[in-house]
Amino acid sequence: MKNIGALLFVLSLTIVACSNPQNKAASSDPSADSQATQTSDKKVQKKSLVVTTVAPLTNIVSNIAGERVEVKGIIPEGTDSHTFEPRPSDADLLSKSNLIIVNGLHLESPTEKLANASKPKETKIYELGSNTITQDQWMFDFSFPKEKGDPNPHLWVNTRYAEVYAKLAAQQLTELDPSGKDYYATNLKNYEQRLEALDKVTTEVVASIPPKNRKLLTYHDSWAYWSRQYGFQVIGAIQPSDFKEPSAKDVSKLVDQIRQVGVPAIFGSEVYPSKVEEQIAREAKVKTANTADDELPGKGSANAMEDTNPQHTYIGMMANNLRIIATGLGGNSKLVDSLDTGNVVGPTATASAKTSK
Repeated sequence: MKNIGALLFVLSLTIVACSNPQNKAASSDPSADSQATQTSDKKVQKKSLVVTTVAPLTNIVSNIAGERVEVKGIIPEGTDSHTFEPRPSDADLLSKSNLIIVNGLHLESPTEKLANASKPKETKIYELGSNTITQDQWMFDFSFPKEKGDPNPHLWVNTRYAEVYAKLAAQQLTELDPSGKDYYATNLKNYEQRLEALDKVTTEVVASIPPKNRKLLTYHDSWAYWSRQYGFQVIGAIQPSDFKEPSAKDVSKLVDQIRQVGVPAIFGSEVYPSKVEEQIAREAKVKTANTADDELPGKGSANAMEDTNPQHTYIGMMANNLRIIATGLGGNSKLVDSLDTGNVVGPTATASAKTSK
């Protein structure tokens, strides 16, 4: 009987031992296991935060960052980025950032000032524009006279410079997140193909416009680098360098200039709504339409991972601009129809972009 009792006791111990998997230690505190799991999940889910400024830059960076990094733009679309004053909530966002990417060239001075005051000490502020061209390549013009010292900062309107922006963004993201190097490289490759297609179509659209009409008079002078790249001449800007409305004398001079040059259309701005351009167009007897340099078409999310509108992109903005310019100046706007304006990541990404290696 003693032997039988001992045998039963050994069997009971064996059953209890088998009830706990050998590859998982039993915890005397269930809450500790729960907390450990939550901590592990947070480590997996936590993403680096990259803060940007104007919408085109945010979209370009988002196409490279994809799902690995959270990208948030500070300057709301349709807002004058030159005079935008950051909000208190922006200071909080900047204080949580791991990387801040701006255009530079004096575009977002108030935002950069707040960023320097709010960001963590180790967080870098990286200027895309200032690392794309050298000071001897700066352009000064009607809205940005040389005597004021602020160069025209609208580099991204030039598709070739947008390609440089994408490459620089990939470098900065890889530095921030080295394990994502291959992921960022793939996104960059796919996005470069889209930008190369945009550059090709831009060249074709310009070639379709009669040479005598390849002249731009815009409300805000944001087309200087684009015009230099694609063989256009900027003949003037409606908006003075102090960003106020032009005087009656200024308007009269512009009307006379348009008549002398013989350009068939002038272009306003979606960001700077003004009735002055309509007045000038009416008096000079030319057409007018609004272009955009930092407002993406249609409604969409600032986060490429959530945006379902394939037009609400940097390429979508430039495609719209090409149609408007071609229509106004006698070119072939249908050439733009071949462009894929969607992001290479997120809901609007095409199958080819998702699978390209």
